[in-house]
Amino acid sequence: MLRNRTGERIDAHEYPATTAELIEAYGEERLELPNGSERIADVLGRLESETFESADDARMAVYSAVSNKAVGRVGYSDRDPTPLGSLYAPEPMSF
Repeated sequence: MLRNRTGERIDAHEYPATTAELIEAYGEERLELPNGSERIADVLGRLESETFESADDARMAVYSAVSNKAVGRVGYSDRDPTPLGSLYAPEPMSF
């Protein structure tokens, strides 16, 4: 997901680093997602201010804060049945 060398830049950053420092350094970088793209500044801006001890911590924060543009079908799971009354229930089909 961290395309355009953004992942490499985050890995090469000196840690510990704060959310604000990463936004300043990489905020204009764009993440290409299945349903669009987002700037790193927008993604990290969703988080509270924190200090990342390593590149892995920073990557996990980015992964956890992307919007629903990162998922194929919002609310979809092929593992669990859709609960009754769910907003994500599929439209009934007749075959």
